[in-house]
Amino acid sequence: MGAEAYYGWKIDSLALLADAGHNLSDVAGLVLAWAGALAGKLRANPRHTYGWRKASILAAFVNAAFLFLAMGALGWEALTRLMSSEGTAGHEGATIMLVAGIGIVVNTATALLFARGRDTDLNIRGAFLHMTADALVSAGVVVAGALTLWLNWSWLDPLVSLLIAAVIVWGTWNLFKQSLHLLFDGVPEGIDGQAVHDFLAGLPGVLSVHDLHIWGLDTQHAALTAHLIIPEWEQDDHFLSEVTDVLHGRFGITHATIQITRQPTAVSCQQWAGWPIASSLPRGHTG
Repeated sequence: MGAEAYYGWKIDSLALLADAGHNLSDVAGLVLAWAGALAGKLRANPRHTYGWRKASILAAFVNAAFLFLAMGALGWEALTRLMSSEGTAGHEGATIMLVAGIGIVVNTATALLFARGRDTDLNIRGAFLHMTADALVSAGVVVAGALTLWLNWSWLDPLVSLLIAAVIVWGTWNLFKQSLHLLFDGVPEGIDGQAVHDFLAGLPGVLSVHDLHIWGLDTQHAALTAHLIIPEWEQDDHFLSEVTDVLHGRFGITHATIQITRQPTAVSCQQWAGWPIASSLPRGHTG
């Protein structure tokens, strides 16, 4: 980042300065990712009964927001330079290529460190995307430097910067959307809420399902609470054990809390119903 910032300022290359700024955001992104992972390991207490596990979701969200801000600033500067016909001198193309080439090596190596966990942890995926985006930015800068050196196209530097910004914003959108969804306790990606509801409603003796809530404890673990109405309840703890095992094995829900009563309770089933009651009651039953 320091090398790119220095040479970008020295030869007035927007592409190098943009890459340096993006690297700076990645440093902050890595710090956020590590902080989120460490915070998630803190023990729960009476005031924070789930601990600080949601910090990893917040870190993923801030990571995405940080990228949007960085690319917004880059895009604005690139548009300004394109409209003013300001660019980088052609003979500086070799410097651009050399410095950005080093950036490709460093960022690719760093991205590979996060490759293994990117499919199961949204926080790690955010860090991986950050590093991959940096490598792509550096690659684009190398191409721009080569064409600038070869054809003396000074306008190519801001144009490539603008295109790279657009690609990164497009690639970051899904991370932003997922992390925002989890921040508002949305059902984690990969879990079919209706299928979970149907499974619980189809258990032996279950009349209806109320207060079904599924949310992410962090970027890796999901939790569930549900209220089952079983009028002829005569089961033992083995029933609950089997249900939680299926919720874990089939749906990936790692923490399930299930309440069972013989009849609906006024507050739980009417005021705070987290799932449409009509869809879980027999026809003609008003609950």
